[in-house]
Amino acid sequence: MAEITATMVDVVFPLAGARLPRDHRQALSDELDRLLPWLATCPQVGVHRVNVVAGEGASVLLSQRARLGLRVPREQVGALAPLQGATLDVGGHALHVGHALQRELVPHGTLYSHLVTTCDDDELAFTANIDDELDAMGVRGRQICGRRHVVTHDGRALTGFSLMLDGLSTGDSLQLLQAGLGRHRRLGCGVFVPHKSAAALRA
Repeated sequence: MAEITATMVDVVFPLAGARLPRDHRQALSDELDRLLPWLATCPQVGVHRVNVVAGEGASVLLSQRARLGLRVPREQVGALAPLQGATLDVGGHALHVGHALQRELVPHGTLYSHLVTTCDDDELAFTANIDDELDAMGVRGRQICGRRHVVTHDGRALTGFSLMLDGLSTGDSLQLLQAGLGRHRRLGCGVFVPHKSAAALRA
């Protein structure tokens, strides 16, 4: 069987900075829109979660290994050039962006997303919506709903859940990596990564 080439790729930038607001997804999305206006016409673009150090308070320490990752159509990789060497103002905290590294998507039988959002904040309604979305995509796999999370979007609370999907075929896994699930991809919602165990749900 011929190998399938993904239409989407991950582009990863090292980050340098001290702190970030704990709830920084909207501020980061706004900064990316400022530097990359074309994102508004490319809704399939996803933003990976930025790693921060666990702690209390309104701001948190940026991990020394923090990266800014964007999942973009392959033909749009060059359009990310304005990010290299830029300084982002994320809620009053400066993030210095390094040079990009492109990574191919690798299908895996188990995928995980730290936050997936639908139109419901009830877990049962959420899982039913995800089942409907998977059915519409023709994807078969077992979903494991994890922790409930609340983030800010346009000044309002946005509720979602961490989600693991396992028992995926190679084709279904690649489809999910490229399309994601749920809403608000530029807030980092519904962006999946390979994972080897259910331990992520307790992280």
